Amino acid sequence: MSGSGTQQAAHSLAFRVMRLCRPTLHVDTSPLKFDPCDLLFGEDLFDDPVASSHLPRLLDSINVGQSNNNSTDPSDFSYRTRFLLQHPSDSLGLPGLLVLPQSFGAIYLGETFCSYISINNSSNFEVRDVTIKAEIQTERQRILLLDTSKSPVESIRAGGRYDFIVEHDVKELGAHTLVCTALYNDGDSERKYLPQFFKFMVSNPLSVRTKVRVVKETTFLEACIENHTKSNLYMDQVEFEPAQHWSATMLKAEAHSVEHNLLTREVSKPPVLIRSGGGIHNYLYQLRSSSQVTAQVKVEGSNVLGKLQITWRTNLGEPGRLQTQHILGNPITRKVIELQAVEVPSVIILEKPFLVHLNLINQTERVLGPFEVWLSQSDSLDEKAIMVNGLQTTTLGEVQALGSLKFQLNLIAIKNGIQKISGFTVFDTVEKKTYDSLLELEIYVDSE
Repeated sequence: MSGSGTQQAAHSLAFRVMRLCRPTLHVDTSPLKFDPCDLLFGEDLFDDPVASSHLPRLLDSINVGQSNNNSTDPSDFSYRTRFLLQHPSDSLGLPGLLVLPQSFGAIYLGETFCSYISINNSSNFEVRDVTIKAEIQTERQRILLLDTSKSPVESIRAGGRYDFIVEHDVKELGAHTLVCTALYNDGDSERKYLPQFFKFMVSNPLSVRTKVRVVKETTFLEACIENHTKSNLYMDQVEFEPAQHWSATMLKAEAHSVEHNLLTREVSKPPVLIRSGGGIHNYLYQLRSSSQVTAQVKVEGSNVLGKLQITWRTNLGEPGRLQTQHILGNPITRKVIELQAVEVPSVIILEKPFLVHLNLINQTERVLGPFEVWLSQSDSLDEKAIMVNGLQTTTLGEVQALGSLKFQLNLIAIKNGIQKISGFTVFDTVEKKTYDSLLELEIYVDSE
């Protein structure tokens, strides 16, 4: 973070800014510490049963000697034991100290920017009637964080200061400027204006890539989250908020876990770790359209599926939160009519007629029809497994706007085994339009 001020005239006041964030663990940079026993005994010592039996007595004597040396000469400044392990935890290189932030560091989208600001009086006299303002300035807007215009600070004594804390939820990428201004009376009762600017950049902590696949009536959404920060991210929540008329279920690989483990995880669900510097994690959601959706909604509905709500924490619990833009599914094609199978016989015998009950749905706001329905005969007779029994064309009446019409076809199977009924064709006799490939059924034909 860089700071600058327009100091055309000497000012009694100056702003000092420090970012408030979680401290970091202090890492001991001294050379690697070791245990003296590692230098005296090799790994093959335990291969000899006689030598290994004397090992505990040798270790006790070494430890007693070390403790006696430390206790008899506590003022030894030669640091002869500075490379020795005094405790097993010393090998971690973490002495247990925390380090306060030495700079602003990286600021990411979705975090809460929190700053400790101090305005110092470095002059030898008191300043009075100090009006302080602090605001965040981005490419799009200015956000006021503090304004003491209605209740100015009465005075700041010589060598004194006035401190305050500001917070801002970071919702934009790119350059940000923290603008701090002060309007005050100096020792000569001259009204002075002090502006100072502190600039910093906001980066994206993660990227979200999505894929949408449709399998029959079910839509699957895959979300891949990648960590772009220099610290591990612990994902508290990655929830998909479906759009209207959609329901979402997260699919996990833990479906066969023990029941009591599932209950424990519901109470205290462990966060998902995404490692720093490019770590990724994939989430899979199963989406279904609501059964109460009317034909009108299907026609006029958009292809918006919903959006992801993501919350996380860093190593020491610094929180972050992001919401993605609307995730779009496959474009919705506007269907004029739809043909559905209502009832198909469970048992179909070879070369014996059977009835298939169908429903013709009008998905427009106008009356359509009359219609003619038949099975297309594009295939040769040798390849055709299902044929119409009787009249090849069925005549239907008009279908009201957003209405439906049920009818039946008399068919016969001329081949046994698993067969497909395809080629349903609907012809609008008024508009002279043909609708084909509306429906395909799979049946089993028994020879007896």
